[in-house]
Amino acid sequence: MDSEATDFFAATFSIEEEDHTLANSLRFFLNKNPHVAFCGYSMPHPSEELVNLRVQTTGQITAMQAVKAACEDVKQVCSHMRSSLAAAVAQYQQEEQAREQKKR
Repeated sequence: MDSEATDFFAATFSIEEEDHTLANSLRFFLNKNPHVAFCGYSMPHPSEELVNLRVQTTGQITAMQAVKAACEDVKQVCSHMRSSLAAAVAQYQQEEQAREQKKR
């Protein structure tokens, strides 16, 4: 395999205007992917909102495919959390209304 072909399987992605919150979430899901051999991130300086995400795959998928899959995983988790929180808030509000009606 020539070096140009292997470049697709290892890449560093610079993500602007982000911090540890997104970077650590992506790292978590990338490390769970069996096709990812290595994943890590760094922030060049604490005052910069820039994350460098390094991904190296086993060669079965590209680094870009791995990052896209991790982004989808983060998106699904956030969607689930949002719907769970909305359901819990709605339930609390119903219970609160029931308590108020009992007081009357």
